[in-house]
Amino acid sequence: MTNDVFVVGGASYNSVITLEDFPKPLPQTIHNCHFKETIGNTGAGKALTLSRLGFKTILHSLIGKDEFGSKVLSYLQEPNLKVISDIDPNGTERHLNILNARGERISIFTNPSSDNPNIDYNKFEGYVISSKFVVINIANYCRHLLPICEKLKKPVWTDLHDYDGINQYHQDFIDAADYIFLSSENLPNYKSFMQTQIDNGKKLVVCTHGKYGATAYTNENHWIEIPIINSYELKNSNGAGDAFFSGFLYGFSKGYEIERCMKFGSITAGLCIESDEIASNKLSDVIVEMVFLELFSLIGLNLNS
Repeated sequence: MTNDVFVVGGASYNSVITLEDFPKPLPQTIHNCHFKETIGNTGAGKALTLSRLGFKTILHSLIGKDEFGSKVLSYLQEPNLKVISDIDPNGTERHLNILNARGERISIFTNPSSDNPNIDYNKFEGYVISSKFVVINIANYCRHLLPICEKLKKPVWTDLHDYDGINQYHQDFIDAADYIFLSSENLPNYKSFMQTQIDNGKKLVVCTHGKYGATAYTNENHWIEIPIINSYELKNSNGAGDAFFSGFLYGFSKGYEIERCMKFGSITAGLCIESDEIASNKLSDVIVEMVFLELFSLIGLNLNS
């Protein structure tokens, strides 16, 4: 059986607090906030979004044998999504996310996942071989799949998130990846990093800038910049980066040009920020294609590209 995407890493049960502004660093009592408990993390966000875009998706994650693990699994019941997991002896990963009205986030890992669980990584070879795309997230245990992808000559897609340009934790993922996504949040000289990666043989680097859009740099030395779609109303920024990644991959899987892929990413990210969840319940491949036509077909874009 051929799968479209094999996603590895990152499913947690999160407590999410939304405030107008971050608290000042002073002792205080906050009487009112928006509070929600829900699934989170980058593997889950990508897997849920990709499956709703029509990909046959397999997600592997570490999940504890506890009540939080059961809650996480309950969110992953999607027609196109198969979940395989190993038990995390640390228990299910949990985060406390504090959001403000501008979409900025403070994440506190209240129960991190195990860095080096006792897993037979060779069992993943079949999933790597049978999948068109392999997405390796940056949870520590995921780095052990990188040599398997190299051995099987499978291109690796990875997301470095808020990489700062120097943290050695990310280097194995950078070295192994063919397609790199990241945020410029902690990387003001992102263009220099992107150019270096293409010079080092990467096929594509895409950097998102929150409300300032996104930048791509191709192995043909083309820079592509797109703005955000302003019509989406910010409700919850959790999962927006994973949604952008997934929308981009959707377009890429169709053979669309890079700029069009980025616009699909903006649509899926926009739908995400209007939702309380990490993947919008409104999302589907039909919806994103329809929205794309509504937004961009009247401005001279070649839709056959």
